[in-house]
Amino acid sequence: MNVRAALTNAMPELTAIRQDLHAHPELGLEEVRTSELIARHLESYGYKVTRGLAKTGLVATLSNGTGRRSVGIRADIDALPILEETGLPYASKTPGLMHACGHDGHTTMLLGAARAIAERRNFDGTVHLIFQPAEENFGGARIMVEEGLFDRFPCDAVFALHNEPALPFGQFYFREGAIMAAVDEATITVNGRGGHGAEPQETADPIVAGASIVMALQTIVSRNIHPLDPTVVTVGSFHGGTASNIIPGRAEIVVGIRSFDADVRDELERRIRLIAERQAESYAMTATVDYLRSYDATINHKHETDLLRDIAIRFAGAEKVMDLPRPFMGSEDFAYMLKERPGSYFFLGAKTSESDPQLHHPGYNFNDDLLPVGAAFWTEVAESYLKPA
Repeated sequence: MNVRAALTNAMPELTAIRQDLHAHPELGLEEVRTSELIARHLESYGYKVTRGLAKTGLVATLSNGTGRRSVGIRADIDALPILEETGLPYASKTPGLMHACGHDGHTTMLLGAARAIAERRNFDGTVHLIFQPAEENFGGARIMVEEGLFDRFPCDAVFALHNEPALPFGQFYFREGAIMAAVDEATITVNGRGGHGAEPQETADPIVAGASIVMALQTIVSRNIHPLDPTVVTVGSFHGGTASNIIPGRAEIVVGIRSFDADVRDELERRIRLIAERQAESYAMTATVDYLRSYDATINHKHETDLLRDIAIRFAGAEKVMDLPRPFMGSEDFAYMLKERPGSYFFLGAKTSESDPQLHHPGYNFNDDLLPVGAAFWTEVAESYLKPA
């Protein structure tokens, strides 16, 4: 029996695991139950399981034959602080938390692959299955790398996927180079002088200066960045004041920034700082900028992306394998693993209808029909990368 058929037959077990994970979501670095469930299954398949990386992360290792090559496959395991609205019988049992991004499905697919890889033993070398916490908020991949992930578990290449309900079911989407954006956040505090709304001449109104800053920020992408460098500057929050007759002493603006190129990223920070400070100065006020650099851009390696594409064509047929014409503006902390080891990150389509809720929506639910597809593909990747001589 081929691996895809075997995993299709395992659907009841995989579905039960996925729905159990869905019912018990846990936030980043708090995935204690999730991690224990994963470890229990892996140990029953015969893997050596190392716990405690980035608090709740773990790595499952299995060797076969005499080969010295090794491959890493990563799944994210954390949930989101979202109140679920699916109405499913296995909906989140923890109000305010849910698996709204499909990490429950990613984890289950890799568990399905783990079982198939162990049963088939059709590889020569070492497989490291990386179950990573805190992808959504705290950079679990970066923490694992800083704690010596690849020193303790050497990988010649590392791979990861994400389901995508906006793309057709069962189709594979690859991209060499940048596939996900770097994400940064700037908090701009405008310091004015408050007073009575009826006597504005006695004040220095930070809302007026803040409005000027907001408008000026819109010129960065259109006038300071090359048109062929994808970039986003979004003012997502502007707070100041409490009543119509009170001019506040300060206002706060929070800006989201997305980019791909390192030099462009530097220029964005420089321009945001300069605009905030000089616009405020022109109104006889001051502005401070707290600039937080978060996840780096996710950059795929050519050789490993080509390898995945070739495996996908054999696995699903050329008609189901696509190259993304442009990267996504979302971010992904798998970037930090790709900075340390060659590898590739790709998307697996999950859409079955135009009404499917998208990622991070309170009505989203991972498509269980995708479980045997992802599990079988990961099995093929491990076996192809570590193909016996």
